[in-house]
Amino acid sequence: MVWFDYEAFFKKHPLVYRATIFLEWFYIPAHDILMHSFMVLTAFVIPKRRDQMRRNTLVILIRGGLLIAIGWIAPSALLGYCLAYMTMIIVLRFVDGLEHDYPYHLNLFTDDVSEHKGDLVWEQEHTFSPILSWRYPWVNWLILNFGYHNAHHAKPTAPWYQLPSLHKQRFGDDPNTVIRLWPQLKMYHRYRTYRIFHDAPGIESVSGKAFLKAAQEARLTGGNAASFLTSF
Repeated sequence: MVWFDYEAFFKKHPLVYRATIFLEWFYIPAHDILMHSFMVLTAFVIPKRRDQMRRNTLVILIRGGLLIAIGWIAPSALLGYCLAYMTMIIVLRFVDGLEHDYPYHLNLFTDDVSEHKGDLVWEQEHTFSPILSWRYPWVNWLILNFGYHNAHHAKPTAPWYQLPSLHKQRFGDDPNTVIRLWPQLKMYHRYRTYRIFHDAPGIESVSGKAFLKAAQEARLTGGNAASFLTSF
């Protein structure tokens, strides 16, 4: 559930879209930075959050002031912070980009309810597990087993260190139940300028088991805007 329709935004602002695509070609996560910037300004952007204006302004002033102070005292530290922040976004959207095959729904502030709400079978059919390594499970610890997304949805209360065993318990000891790292890397590179509108030539829109197979064969564009960076 979201409020901001970024596809409509880019269609309305073609210059912003072209600039975003240009930066994305160089692996700069411009799309996500733009989305997160809107989230920082949420009370100024979303009419239904106008009541948070004072708090939003105060947080911006405090955090902005701290960043300015860091830049004034130690410019290299500010540069390092910016690079670390950008790296964080790249990693987050990389691991988040293939975990679901359904589009965003503009019903955050409406009474509309998804027709599949509460349907756990449907949820599992449209949730996927793009992990870093099947052979060496310890590698997945680098991202706290984030890729075991089916296991997470099956039992959201399970701690991160139990997700690999939970995955095998629920879905079997079959590597075909996950998306390996190599096709993820290929898709991230090959379709880096197509992930906004999913308009890569020759790529068909698929879902469910067909989505999993296409992902395993590096035939998907994947997503961009990491869900936890774009909460509206």
